[in-house]
Amino acid sequence: MTGLSELRWTEKGETRSALWRMDSGAVMPKTVVLADDTLTADSAYRLACAGTGLLWRSDFQNARQLLQAMARRMDQPKKTRAKKATSDAAPAPVPGAAFHAHRLAQSQRNRVLNSILVELDGDYGMALRRAPDVRQACVQAFGPAQGQRSVLSLRSLQGAVGAFEWRKNGVEVPGMGVALRIYPHYGVFSPVRGEYVDLVAQAPLPEALRTQSLAFDVGVGTGVLSAVLARRGVEQVVGTDLSERAVACARDNLQRLGLQNQVSLVKTHLFPTGQAALVVCNPPWLPARPVGLLDQAVYDEGSQMLKGFLAGLHEHLCEGGEGWLVLSDLAEHLGLRSREALLGWIADAGLVVLGRLDAKPVHAKAQDSTDPLYAARSAEVTSLWRLGAAG
Repeated sequence: MTGLSELRWTEKGETRSALWRMDSGAVMPKTVVLADDTLTADSAYRLACAGTGLLWRSDFQNARQLLQAMARRMDQPKKTRAKKATSDAAPAPVPGAAFHAHRLAQSQRNRVLNSILVELDGDYGMALRRAPDVRQACVQAFGPAQGQRSVLSLRSLQGAVGAFEWRKNGVEVPGMGVALRIYPHYGVFSPVRGEYVDLVAQAPLPEALRTQSLAFDVGVGTGVLSAVLARRGVEQVVGTDLSERAVACARDNLQRLGLQNQVSLVKTHLFPTGQAALVVCNPPWLPARPVGLLDQAVYDEGSQMLKGFLAGLHEHLCEGGEGWLVLSDLAEHLGLRSREALLGWIADAGLVVLGRLDAKPVHAKAQDSTDPLYAARSAEVTSLWRLGAAG
């Protein structure tokens, strides 16, 4: 279990403590007060903005309603003062300014909304009126309770319950004309962006697979791309991931799909040993620091995984082999990375571009003109870069 420390508070004149769970990136508050149905949304909002944790001691459903009321306050349009006219030239735009401002606003929003806390007993039960039974969801998310009381944000608990439902029901991902049902685990990013799966399903397979039918799936996640490659006839696929959660999730999905004999899984950073005719990687698309577990699938500080994949690809390709880099250009539209930098990393790694397949995203944010990053999202293109060894 990651991110466990001890949270302390005073209750009925005594100092109490419990383990603090912060898988979602919620920061442990320095000050904790008890909260119940008498607390108004305005008072809760002021305390949360000051960094105070509100440990809920009343009706569970009322805590949910309070959280919703605080969210409405956070999401209200902010009044802005009109800037005084000036003859000075406007300052040059700062690369990535809109993205960083958006992330800062989201971070502040999450910090405030994560202030409502709930306590779980030694078997993940809750001693609150109208509390649901979350024990199975918590075991799947956090592992065995081991008799230890713990505290987490209500939003983190909702995330665990939501992940439990996703894992129970699965999500259909289009691929090869037939939907693959994938069951994401807690802390493993769900393949909700189907266009990248379609690209892997449609790209022409390298001729080298005819003589060496082996592919590597670097950063296996839920295992969806490994499943697509196996369904396309690749005889052996090796999926790698540094996350134990991801490896367990991929193993579960591949067994459900009956592909466990075609795909083997290795917990390691980037590449397994040896060479393959095809090496696929779908790294995090935005070069920024991840905060929670799911952030690690979206944000890659300094583009470390992307650079590491490109730098090591040459030595892991057999003769005539290809590397498939699946990457959105959203970072380019946000001013976080340039196309020239990406092409430079490819060339410096001794690689050449053999071709590229593009797809426009169809998710809701790409169509939402009220989204703060709409200009970048509406221009975004997801690409599968076919890379080969130079010379």
